[in-house]
Amino acid sequence: MTPEPKTAPKMSLHTDSVPRETSINRMIFRAALTVACVTVVVKAGGVVKDLVLAKSFGRNDSLDAFLFAFMLPSFAMTVIMGALSAATVPVLVRTRQKEGLAAGRQLLATVTLLIGALLTGVAVLMALFQPWYLPLLARGFSPEKLSLTREYLYVLLPWMVACGLSTFLAAILNAVEKFALPALIPLLTPLAIIVFITTGIKHGGLDLAMGTVAGSLLEASVMFYLARRHGILGAMSWHGLDENARTILRQAVPLMSGGFLMGGTSVVDQTMAALLAPGSVAAIGYANKITYSVLSVGAVALSTAMLPYFSRMVAANDWAGCRHTIKRYSVLVVSTTVPFTLLLILFSRPLVQLLFQRGAFTAADTALVSSVQTCYAIQIPFYVLSMIFVRFISAIHRNDVLLYASAINLGMDVVLNLVFMRIWNVAGIALATSIMYVVSFLMVSLWTVRFLAQERYQLPAVQPEGSQ
Repeated sequence: MTPEPKTAPKMSLHTDSVPRETSINRMIFRAALTVACVTVVVKAGGVVKDLVLAKSFGRNDSLDAFLFAFMLPSFAMTVIMGALSAATVPVLVRTRQKEGLAAGRQLLATVTLLIGALLTGVAVLMALFQPWYLPLLARGFSPEKLSLTREYLYVLLPWMVACGLSTFLAAILNAVEKFALPALIPLLTPLAIIVFITTGIKHGGLDLAMGTVAGSLLEASVMFYLARRHGILGAMSWHGLDENARTILRQAVPLMSGGFLMGGTSVVDQTMAALLAPGSVAAIGYANKITYSVLSVGAVALSTAMLPYFSRMVAANDWAGCRHTIKRYSVLVVSTTVPFTLLLILFSRPLVQLLFQRGAFTAADTALVSSVQTCYAIQIPFYVLSMIFVRFISAIHRNDVLLYASAINLGMDVVLNLVFMRIWNVAGIALATSIMYVVSFLMVSLWTVRFLAQERYQLPAVQPEGSQ
């Protein structure tokens, strides 16, 4: 046979690479836009819920106690599910591509059972050991307020299991390019909360806690139905810890450790806020609503869409595609989030007044919450940008880097809180958080540039069962 000209492969690669990168970027954009649009609807439901809370609770002790009790299972769930979801998606994508859909279903069933058992065990431990850790963390609370916190914690522990499974299945559905419905289902929880508060028997924070649990159970039920309907999840049976499952667990350990350290910043913030004037924990909760909503629409939508596609590009050693995607979306993030952040800072007070100032929420509350919100808003561009780099680092299985960054972030948050809260009280805690995310962005972006320059990262080979 006549050999092809030596220039042919080069021409083929050149002509195919740009369309491929453009196609992937378009898929990421469509997925992120879908998640963002649906998340706006979900956040609109959350805003209505917050209006109901502001009118019913203001910044009273009942809301303070609920938010503090909710923080603890929320922290544990976020740490566990953030790690296991990020570790599972790249392995599941590769398993489905190379070993078939049946192997993917078996792997997912095993991991889902592990997650359910782990979350249940953590919930039991949190209930058993609360007499020791709760008084320590909430040492600024009065005995009555501490008792309320303990009661709400017991009610909220089932939420951790149901919400954790729902979060995991949403990430798996995203991995097979099902984005819209998984992003819409979290609307069930704020709707359930509104129903419990407005039609309940006026148990205050207890109605809020029961509505939260009811919503999470509904979410988990719908997520399981969707996973079964789309053929992603088969029978819930144990298939053993094969090499794929062990790879997930190995990758999850540094991610979980990093998530513990990074998520610990919210625990630190609220624990330190509990040492300040009454209502400070609630002030953080209100002030973070808009910032968190923006991050959910921007950062969460973008990171949700990016992880599956980064995983596929890394599996194919498509480093040019990774560079192109990172550059393109970095420019997009800066051009959209910076103007929005400036507007949020400029109109912080009238926005808080419009949303919350009614009923038990007074003008003094507006003044405090708006100043805290201004400090929180600074983080928005840096947080969204950092998620691009975090997803790439997870895709190349360098989760140890995220562990180091999280440890640095936690130490920095504690130090900055101690310094700034002495000067600006609860607003200083918010400012410390924003500065922490600025530094975090610098770290993960520099590591990403270094990894892309090396171009040597290969996914670890998976040995077939029974091989030596």
